[in-house]
Amino acid sequence: MRKITNEMAKAYRVKELGYDMMGYEKQKDDLLTFHHLIIPRRRCQTLGYGDGYFWWNGAILYTTPHDYIHIIEGRDADIYLYITQQLIAENEKGYIDINNIRRIHDALSSFEKEHSADRTRTGKILIREQYTRRKKV
Repeated sequence: MRKITNEMAKAYRVKELGYDMMGYEKQKDDLLTFHHLIIPRRRCQTLGYGDGYFWWNGAILYTTPHDYIHIIEGRDADIYLYITQQLIAENEKGYIDINNIRRIHDALSSFEKEHSADRTRTGKILIREQYTRRKKV
């Protein structure tokens, strides 16, 4: 785990709370990860931010929701940006806020209703069951 990921996880008390910044509990084989918020990792180098692992640019997510947020990014830019705004707000507050998590869950539910029948290019269901397993808020 990267040093910044570990520091942020401790500061946001992820293990004590039992959920990450999107309100997901740890699932089998999940690890804590750093999700780039403001400047995507792919752009950081060209913009002069190195690898972009800065507190202000990240959210701490378990592997499952991290994978899911990138699926959403590719399918629905509006919902992706809305969730990103909620994560940025948590960063600005300096703690994981249940109100932001509720808004994230509402956005995820909306995405799931709209894309429930979607399939990947290989024909697999887009929204896997583990993506819908979230903390009840």
